[in-house]
Amino acid sequence: MQLRVRAEQQTPEWQARYAVRSGVEGTINELAHGHGLRRCRYRGQHKAHLQHVFTAIAANIERLSRRPPTGEAPPSRPPTAFQNYLDQHGITRPRSWRSARD
Repeated sequence: MQLRVRAEQQTPEWQARYAVRSGVEGTINELAHGHGLRRCRYRGQHKAHLQHVFTAIAANIERLSRRPPTGEAPPSRPPTAFQNYLDQHGITRPRSWRSARD
């Protein structure tokens, strides 16, 4: 069972689905932990919905303000400890997890 699931994780279809899920979960985590969306200030569904909408707008503005000016490439992140390990042992790795599908 586990071997079958791991083999399935290497398929492009699975990786495409997981990329979407990963992005959504990251956004939810950012809103819940970074902007306090787990607690609602207001009573009532309509007011709570407005708080969620305004929080999402604020998060988008915050993201846009961190982007570099147009024309410049975003700064690259330093490699992780695992990527350093792979490099030290001469194990090839994709430049990005997205390129694993190609």
